[in-house]
Amino acid sequence: MGFVPSVIKRYANPLDLMHFGIMGMNQRNVSYIGRYNQRRLYPLVDNKLLTKRMAIEYGVNSPYLVGTVENQHDIDNILSIIGDKQEFCIKPAQGSGGKGILVVTGRQGDSFIKGSGQSINMHDLRRHLSNILAGLFSLGGKQDIALIEDLIHFDHVFDGYSYEGVPDTRVIVFKGFPVMCMMRLSTKASDGKANLHQGAVGVGICIRTGKAVRAVQHNDPIEFHPDTNKDLFKLRVPHWDEVLTLAASCYNMSGLGYIGTDIVLDEDRGPMLLELNARPGLAIQTANNAGLVPRLRLIEALPRRLSLNVAERVAFAKEHFGVYAQ
Repeated sequence: MGFVPSVIKRYANPLDLMHFGIMGMNQRNVSYIGRYNQRRLYPLVDNKLLTKRMAIEYGVNSPYLVGTVENQHDIDNILSIIGDKQEFCIKPAQGSGGKGILVVTGRQGDSFIKGSGQSINMHDLRRHLSNILAGLFSLGGKQDIALIEDLIHFDHVFDGYSYEGVPDTRVIVFKGFPVMCMMRLSTKASDGKANLHQGAVGVGICIRTGKAVRAVQHNDPIEFHPDTNKDLFKLRVPHWDEVLTLAASCYNMSGLGYIGTDIVLDEDRGPMLLELNARPGLAIQTANNAGLVPRLRLIEALPRRLSLNVAERVAFAKEHFGVYAQ
């Protein structure tokens, strides 16, 4: 499959963007985030520990929680928390943009092997935990908590599509309906993080089929991964109905009307919720070469939307928001 003709250009007339239903930041903040997301619910998604506890309560599949580090005493007892685990991931509960995440893929004596292959000792590990607690990686520099989770082993169907980091699927969910999807693939430029602003690749995904429809890096269309040369238009997300069902169920779980759900595909446990975002970005429109506004307004005008269950909402989304990907 080749390029999808672009309706979203780097320099575009605002009236043209409005014509194509492209949503801007002000419209997102006022008409959707401000209107459909109650502020009292924000902590449930801004704090990864609260999100994790909520997922466990509602039976939503997510990486296993090994333990938490909440104070200096816990840091001193880190070995008893991780036990004999060879692989795990440490992340700040209130971090953003991948900051403060430490991936351990193995142990050699008193040393820990990071995902990059570098080795750190126990002193380095404890110092990293201390920095998390001090708020070095958290939003606003607030004191924080460190989560320790089982390491994700991403499905080998994605081999070559991402540089070092774990690829994830971002699904925008509005009132329980999946409305737009993309995969975020890390690159050397993004330092192995799935952050589009740092140079990760965004691949628009057809809601009906789970197939790639377009790929961009720094908002420019591309066909091949810049580091691996993998053909991005051959990408297809397996277990697609499960991915959409998991994303749609996050509305029931969180009560937030407009959210971004970040989902990873583990080779053993299938689709798992990584985190939720109450203020999802707008670059997903560029990756899909489509605007969010028409899809959101269709759902707002749907008289039966409140009576539909998760399966019915997913079916509606697949019928109305799919792209005919080859």
